[in-house]
Amino acid sequence: MSKTENDNNLSFEEGLDKLEAIVEEMESGDLKLDALVDRYEEGSKLLVQCDKKISEAEMKIEILRNKDASDPQFKDFDPDSED
Repeated sequence: MSKTENDNNLSFEEGLDKLEAIVEEMESGDLKLDALVDRYEEGSKLLVQCDKKISEAEMKIEILRNKDASDPQFKDFDPDSED
């Protein structure tokens, strides 16, 4: 499994922790330019993944909010569906 595929399976919290570690590493001043660029690219990908997870959670909350309070019906949110 490649690093990108492995990062895609991270929870929001794991992705955020990893992103924070990358930022700390970049701010340390110990990295050479090549490594900085690599970390920036990795961090950018993690940021997109974390943002996607937040958006999915927001959509799920919105679905739950729009349900009739007297008859709540819960269904799994599928970010790939058109519904």
